[in-house]
Amino acid sequence: MSTTTPAESTGDSRPFPLVGSHERFTWLLAAAVIGVYLLIVVGATTALTDAAAACGSWPGCGGQLSAPPSGDLAIAMGHRLVALVVGATVLTVAVVGWLGDVARRVRGALAVAVALYAVQVGIGAATATAGAVGTLSTLHLLFGTGIFGALVLSLAWTLEADTAMPEDRDPVGRVEADAEPAGSDDATAGSENAGAGESDAADEVPTPELPESALGRAKLTAFAYFRLMKPRLMWLLCLVASAGMALAAGDGLAIRTILLTLGGGVLAIGASGTYNHVLERDIDRKMARTSDRPIATHLVPVRNALAFAGLLTVASLALFLQVNLLAAALGLVAILFYSVIYTLVLKPNTVQNTVIGGAAGALPAMIGWAAVTGKIGLPGLALAGVIFLWTPAHFYNLALAYKEDYARGGFPMMPVVRGEAVTRKHILLYLAATLLGASALTAVADLGVLYAVTAVAFGAAFLWAVVRLHRERTEGAAFRAFHASNAYLGALLIAIVVDAMAF
Repeated sequence: MSTTTPAESTGDSRPFPLVGSHERFTWLLAAAVIGVYLLIVVGATTALTDAAAACGSWPGCGGQLSAPPSGDLAIAMGHRLVALVVGATVLTVAVVGWLGDVARRVRGALAVAVALYAVQVGIGAATATAGAVGTLSTLHLLFGTGIFGALVLSLAWTLEADTAMPEDRDPVGRVEADAEPAGSDDATAGSENAGAGESDAADEVPTPELPESALGRAKLTAFAYFRLMKPRLMWLLCLVASAGMALAAGDGLAIRTILLTLGGGVLAIGASGTYNHVLERDIDRKMARTSDRPIATHLVPVRNALAFAGLLTVASLALFLQVNLLAAALGLVAILFYSVIYTLVLKPNTVQNTVIGGAAGALPAMIGWAAVTGKIGLPGLALAGVIFLWTPAHFYNLALAYKEDYARGGFPMMPVVRGEAVTRKHILLYLAATLLGASALTAVADLGVLYAVTAVAFGAAFLWAVVRLHRERTEGAAFRAFHASNAYLGALLIAIVVDAMAF
């Protein structure tokens, strides 16, 4: 893969008089994006704690600063200091962009960001001197969101212009059989009869060699059933449910509720994963990353897998019912959505499968909230929204890394249908939406400084990985962004649990 970018091919070694290159301008723009996001999070925290009331003058706090600030006064002054630094950064990036070699739409977005920032400063001053009036405070945060959006669009358009090669804009297309694993030629024909049972071709797929000892065979079989449950998904989804429970109960969360809810969740994930293995068994044989799955290799018979999935489903619902009826109903919806709606309807038929399928990962947040309260509440929905928006920003990286494999399987993933350049841009846009969703959660839940710091720090790391993905355009960069997305969400959920239980 060529490392030459469209920007470099022009031969202009100094397209930006003040910073010298497109790449440096990109990083300056990314810094402005994170700076504005920090301002939004600090602003939301200030509004939530009513810290603005501690400083009723603007831009300073008068005689209140004769002693070192603490508590609400420190939050209010911290917000104003961040606003000053970020404002200077936004103005600098706008000037650099206007003097440099950028597209007209990028210049327009930067101009909008500067104009909105000027208005936001005025609203902030009015909010402080008027005692943080609700309408003014809301407008202040909305204008911050507008500035953030304008800068994100500038970054997305700049990266697209700088890094998207002609071949990146082409769909991958279907990979032919000569690149398929052994036995997949016949499995292709057999996939048309997936619902009618195993095809004759499927019998030709080699089964792993079984150990001679009974104990060895038992271990291999037990591990095969464990793999059917997709254990790699469990830790993160259980953490999502834990965050939902912590938001609902704070430090009053009962051990019994935790055990029953997480136990039911683990079994529900296992059931969903097993159904998925059964329904995709013929396609799994075509793809390198899935060709060794237990059902694809006949290590576990389909009939046994279905019985196992049914047992897990019943056991999951039994545990959820010990909590409350709503948790059980949501658990059943989660199993059906992933197994039927996502696996059979969305994944093989629409490029938006990952976006809509994000509802499956979002449901544990609602289950966790419902397990404590017996109803659906706004903080639980807000957390579910964060997971829903995060899913494409997370999974599109994996789709890039395995694009040829997904093309071989016939799945219409974003890079297969729309190309790599569009996929990378969507990763950035969904990351921005996720960051905004995380800041909105602050406004509806009692979360503190740990959550704010985590959201900004890990959000910045995630953004860094995504910008590197645009620049490098390699499989390794895609995996790096994928792992950064996991780290971001894992850290965010842990911060929610700690902050919620601390309050």
